[in-house]
Amino acid sequence: MLLKDRVGLVTGGSSGIGRGIAIELAQEGASVVIADLEESPRLGKYDPATTTTTTVEEIEKLGGRALFVHTDVSEEVSVRSALQQVVRHFKGLDILVNNAAVLIPGNSQELSVEQWDQVLGVNLKSLFLTTKFSAPFLKESETGRIINISSVAAFFGGGGPAYTASKAAVLNLTRDSALELAPDGITVNAVCPGFVQTSMHDTFTEEKEEQLRQETPLQRAGTPAEIGRACVFLASDDAAWITGIALPVDGGWLARVHT
Repeated sequence: MLLKDRVGLVTGGSSGIGRGIAIELAQEGASVVIADLEESPRLGKYDPATTTTTTVEEIEKLGGRALFVHTDVSEEVSVRSALQQVVRHFKGLDILVNNAAVLIPGNSQELSVEQWDQVLGVNLKSLFLTTKFSAPFLKESETGRIINISSVAAFFGGGGPAYTASKAAVLNLTRDSALELAPDGITVNAVCPGFVQTSMHDTFTEEKEEQLRQETPLQRAGTPAEIGRACVFLASDDAAWITGIALPVDGGWLARVHT
């Protein structure tokens, strides 16, 4: 097992990509804390009707250890409390995966100021909070890892002003954190998913989904588990000398985009 005896925290781990990441970490031996607003999975049109178990229940069925912690990742007090519960329950922290995100459709004229603040709070401010308050614990680990989930939308416009701006900012925050924490042996990397079938994309029309598939060189959508495998790699000893990168996991999407 690549992550045996390590402790991971996954924000937004109840559903979608976060759920996939948490389960993959657990399958490699990590104990996993799910930090989310809701424990029950948010089911979208891509999820099987049989998906009724929580992420914790799924991990426990695999024989792993898991804990759910109610968390508003955009609020300092809530993030502090979540990290304290992690350390109290599992006696430490080795892996932080900042996955929680929201996508609110709309251009600059349609998006309200409150919606802008909401997206930036969840997608960007939360990374500052979790990094700030987890760093003291990660410094005590011999295998400290931070993995920030960005998006291919970080590299081009067209996804709305708040979402694309927040995901682009995640990449530079990743680089900055990587430089800051390198002397402590902590690696900080970003994963940039392409079109992955989750409830976040429930607002897409069938025509939009087909367009995304056609524009993906591998001609299909990704799965949460495939994003999870990339996170397993970055959390493992195999990636011990990798820090400050943005890893696309996108079926080739960015290969056709000039950046």
